[in-house]
Amino acid sequence: MDSFDAVIIGSGQAGNPLGVKFAVKGRKVALVERDAIGGSCVNVGCSPTKTMEASGRVAHLVRRAADFGVDIQGPVTVDMKKIRQRKRSIVRSFSSGDKAKLDRKGVEILQGEGRFVAPREIEVRMKDGGTRRIRGDLVFIDTGTRPSIPQIEGLCSCNILDNGTIMELGEVPRHLMIIGGGYVGLEFGRMFARFGSAVTIIHRGSHVLSGEDEDVAQAVQDIFREDGIRIILEANTYRAFQDPDGTIHLDLDYPGGRESISGSHLLVAAGRIPNTDMLNLPRAGVETDEQGFIVVDKNLRTTAEGVYGLGDVKGGPAFTHIAYDDYRVVRTNIFGEGGATIEGRILPYTVFIDPQLARVGLSEKEARGKGIRYETIRMPMSHVARALETDETRGFMKALVEPGAGKILGFACLGVEAGELMAVVQMAMAGGLTALDLKEMIFAHPTLAESLNRLFSLAGREKESPESRGKPRPKSNVQRPT
Repeated sequence: MDSFDAVIIGSGQAGNPLGVKFAVKGRKVALVERDAIGGSCVNVGCSPTKTMEASGRVAHLVRRAADFGVDIQGPVTVDMKKIRQRKRSIVRSFSSGDKAKLDRKGVEILQGEGRFVAPREIEVRMKDGGTRRIRGDLVFIDTGTRPSIPQIEGLCSCNILDNGTIMELGEVPRHLMIIGGGYVGLEFGRMFARFGSAVTIIHRGSHVLSGEDEDVAQAVQDIFREDGIRIILEANTYRAFQDPDGTIHLDLDYPGGRESISGSHLLVAAGRIPNTDMLNLPRAGVETDEQGFIVVDKNLRTTAEGVYGLGDVKGGPAFTHIAYDDYRVVRTNIFGEGGATIEGRILPYTVFIDPQLARVGLSEKEARGKGIRYETIRMPMSHVARALETDETRGFMKALVEPGAGKILGFACLGVEAGELMAVVQMAMAGGLTALDLKEMIFAHPTLAESLNRLFSLAGREKESPESRGKPRPKSNVQRPT
């Protein structure tokens, strides 16, 4: 049995940089990976989906050419094989680059599936045959998650797609049905509608993006429906079957009644489950919650001495940048000054649905749940000069601030380049700037960031929102938890 200073199981966005860090510090480190180097983000997540999303946006803008006074002759068509090849090239470049760096820095890569046989001892079933047993003074689990397949009668006999296989299609689906109205379902729904597919999204909840405020989710639904995407809410899919010609049928019931819908392709995007069932964690002394996610403390330590959980496998929030920050926490505590924790992190994220949805900090739902007093300020993107100039005026931005134009508690934007706009507010929050500071700050004109002057000038004022028109106005727009 070979011994290492560190063994990392999974080459995701926490595991890879951690392996490099151990190696450059002169430590002996092994990285176990059963699939492609780089984890979900590089291979079937962020990088490939955003590459394909860019193709969808180009198709959308070309179809809108006349809105900008540009004459395009003939219909717009897409070549899925070329889009797929471009995606594969990006993935290959990123994954091979990650592997080359690990090799160059001296990380020993074991291609195979690892499972615990004793505390901090792992047996690796090598991809090229045979097994290898290794031990680590420290062990880091970064195995991520995989799609969850719902228990629906007949679904297992249908040719279903997940977030990885859908990106390998060589043709545009005639009608793409999607089970799940979360981030994954909406991004693929938007993308394939832009490619030319009819799209139907089936969601169990009362609104898509269940973790978002209702006004945000409603605006997303309105935009999708305006663009011809059908969304069925509060829907229970109770049966699925497939015809010999490949057509897939779904039987649904929802508040509007019962319905059978048919499509050429079916994407299942109904959540994700952790890749822990193959690790034999009881032999390692590592506890999981009832869903199988690894239980960690604020320093990412598991219930087993010397074993850590990193990235999505420990539960949400399931974002690449959070996994990388997990690496920073461990790096600081092992090689730095110590004292780093995952508590109190400012959480930013972007949903690439076009217009993008971006958020950082607290939502109204979260603020109410925590009993935090706040004031909401809101402005439509149609009041943003840069959005008007680019004819991208759908959506809105809103912020939560302490009453009296004080501390910024949260920000959400549904709009053009919302992710970049959100990052400006995130920097302000990290630096302790107030709503008044952003109101008075000099931004370059004409940029999207300049709109923050106008948004934060609303703090401390009474406003009339679209929802309140025609209703008695409250004495104050300061919202208190109920």
